Amino acid sequence: MNTYRLLIHSADQIVQVTNNGQLSLRGNEMAKIAILQKTNEGDGCSIVIGNEGEIVAIDNDAQIAQRLKNATYDKVINATGQCIIPGLIDAHTHPIWEGDRVHEFAMKIAGSSYMDIHNAGGGIGFTVKETCNATDDELSDSLTERLNRMLVSGTTLAEAKSGYGLDKQQETRLIRILNRASHDLPIDLSITYLGAHSIPEGLSSEEATEKVISEQIPALEYLKSLNISVDNIDVFCEKGVYDVDQTERILRAGKNIGLNVNFHGDELHAMGAAEMGAALGSVAISHLEEISSEGIQKMADSDSIAVLLPVTAYILGLKPPPARKMINAGIAVCLGTDFNPNCYCLSMPLAMHYACIILKMTLEEVLAAATINAAASLKKSKDYGSLEIGKKGDLLVINSQKWEHLIYQLGGHDHTIEYVIKSGRIVYKRKTREQKLSVSQ
Repeated sequence: MNTYRLLIHSADQIVQVTNNGQLSLRGNEMAKIAILQKTNEGDGCSIVIGNEGEIVAIDNDAQIAQRLKNATYDKVINATGQCIIPGLIDAHTHPIWEGDRVHEFAMKIAGSSYMDIHNAGGGIGFTVKETCNATDDELSDSLTERLNRMLVSGTTLAEAKSGYGLDKQQETRLIRILNRASHDLPIDLSITYLGAHSIPEGLSSEEATEKVISEQIPALEYLKSLNISVDNIDVFCEKGVYDVDQTERILRAGKNIGLNVNFHGDELHAMGAAEMGAALGSVAISHLEEISSEGIQKMADSDSIAVLLPVTAYILGLKPPPARKMINAGIAVCLGTDFNPNCYCLSMPLAMHYACIILKMTLEEVLAAATINAAASLKKSKDYGSLEIGKKGDLLVINSQKWEHLIYQLGGHDHTIEYVIKSGRIVYKRKTREQKLSVSQ
């Protein structure tokens, strides 16, 4: 008799997203997600998670009951009237820092631009000072709170950047703290080094570039030799920060030590970053509000994934990235919240809703962008991003017969997400109305 970690049965739908081993969905493929439906005879859908946290079986209830008729389960969930989707993947976050910038929100409302605030000593520079003055425990505590909030919003894997240290000592400190959080918390992280996030005080951009390449990149290589995870390298390629040539040199140095190239490009100005990134073999390029037509074509001709951040475009009042042109050109598009002190959003369902409204993406495209394509942007789609046998048992049980309610109900994920499951273990369960009333009393 076999024992498994989890059985969920009687669901109206299991939204697998992909069911044929695809590692990403490009262009028009994004609208064609795989869904297992309850039969017309009322036979619901089941999923079984094994003892190593892997998906063992997905099928209609009768088939699972027959195939595993002698099995026992550590936990059983009856999902009648509900549906199941993969855990969400946030492809772009800045979760480790101190010193909020709520005062800058008022400045933006009054008409100050991102670069106005940056040049006045605010923005990234302000956060760097606050972060460098914080203790490890303070940084760890705030990071833990943010990651837990992501988790209850349905995110089971997140890209997580450093970037508020800017020198070797501080950047390696942030990466070590991110590693501890990834080990201790039930949310997986793909850790990104972003030492080239801004130009440190007292340095020119060329001096900063040389210090990143000669001091910080070797320090990352040393961390990797200690089995401290550093997965990706990022640079803020922007006018007044790092130009395209400097960005390419830094990214190439990171790529030479085995880091995935995954960087900020063409956000505020058309820099030719997409063209450079595609030629370099970037795994992913973020923002792309100002991408050129040539940049779109170069990305479509490469395997580079576009990481779009609709909440940022909304908060900063930027021109939205041309998602429809990218999808029509055959690019694999994914989504992130861009959580940072300037864009305080931890909710992927909210980012997904904005992607529909601001970027004109369909519901199916948005779900693909927040699951399989987001996993591909981190080179993790062999294990994450869809519900297929052998993949990690990371999933959400949605409190509706239709999965679309997760996106449709703006700001309603506290009601629509019934369970967050990580490797077959329940890490969040929605409180009932009675429990909420009990707490309030």
